[in-house]
Amino acid sequence: MAETIPAGSTTDGVIQVGQPTDARVSAPASYDVADFPVPHGREEDWRFTPLERLRGLHDGTAVADGGVKVEVTAPEGVTVETVGRDDARLGKAGKPVDRVAAQAYSSFEKASVVSVPKETVLTEPVRIAVHGEGGTAFGHQVVEVGAFAEAVVVIDHTGDATLAANVEYLIGDGAKLTVVSIQDWDDTAVHAGQHTALVGRDATFKSVVVTFGGDLVRLHPRVVYGAPGGEAELYGVYFTDNGQHQEHRLFIDHDTPHCRSNVAYKGALQGAEAHAVWIGDVLIRAAAEGTDTYELNRNLVLTDGARVDSVPNLEIETGEIVGAGHASATGRFEDEQLFYLMARGIPADEARRLVVRGFFAELVQQIGIPDLEERLIAKIEAELEASVG
Repeated sequence: MAETIPAGSTTDGVIQVGQPTDARVSAPASYDVADFPVPHGREEDWRFTPLERLRGLHDGTAVADGGVKVEVTAPEGVTVETVGRDDARLGKAGKPVDRVAAQAYSSFEKASVVSVPKETVLTEPVRIAVHGEGGTAFGHQVVEVGAFAEAVVVIDHTGDATLAANVEYLIGDGAKLTVVSIQDWDDTAVHAGQHTALVGRDATFKSVVVTFGGDLVRLHPRVVYGAPGGEAELYGVYFTDNGQHQEHRLFIDHDTPHCRSNVAYKGALQGAEAHAVWIGDVLIRAAAEGTDTYELNRNLVLTDGARVDSVPNLEIETGEIVGAGHASATGRFEDEQLFYLMARGIPADEARRLVVRGFFAELVQQIGIPDLEERLIAKIEAELEASVG
């Protein structure tokens, strides 16, 4: 299914709304957990999530009895700080939009802030290693990039934890920030996180989210624009295995004129009760004339028993746009592709790996860091080796 909307027109399936609100959150955004009702699974924001597997992150019963170890490796000139809750930069990108994010904001004790000075162009990435050491933890991370600076940040999640955390990206005017967030947790981990980017005037933000591990991962990437001319590119790769629940809920708030966004997420699923959820929400408000946006989700089902829920949503309040559209598709492994390769002498197992690798290759290449790209391709092939033969 695909839609493209030229400037000054709309098509069936695009919802025209009269109020400039995010219609897909059950309560107004807030820093206070008490402002959010305890979800029961019937709410639009929670209907796909197995609440019992959140281990109390959603209802207040989770107790911070564990920890995550955070190590930052940064090039010269980058400032790395551990700050208290009173730091003015915390919460600047936006408020929590669900109860788990509000619980995380209310519960963390110290936050990590990585700052790139204005007009600084980094030649090496900033690497943030987040390693779970068991138990339940709450966290907060801020990445601040000054005006006309350029940086690449890698956030790498490993180990075992029950983690609720918020990450904020503050992108100054004319700055360029690329963030690669890797969820390579142990099979027993639970991770719920809200990622909020505030994009400055003529600034560029690129996000690459890669999710492989964990028992349950529920991420909520969000983009808001602070001034005209901002651009956001959101890419994602996920491989959902037997029994895993991986959920990515995106929201791009076009409330500022002449901004652009592009979303492309791809996932593969295999094994009984593998469940992937992708929600792509784009809201173009009345003031956002000149908006150009598109979102895409593709899913490849490799075995029986896997389930995908893919829901692209587009709301438009002005006809004065450059373009807007969305596409979503879920399909099974193409036997014709497999036959084509096998007919040329490639063994079946290797042919399957080539097809899946090609499916992901375009998005993996968006990372732009060779060692990470090689690691993720190797991870994909290891998953296939284990279950698709």
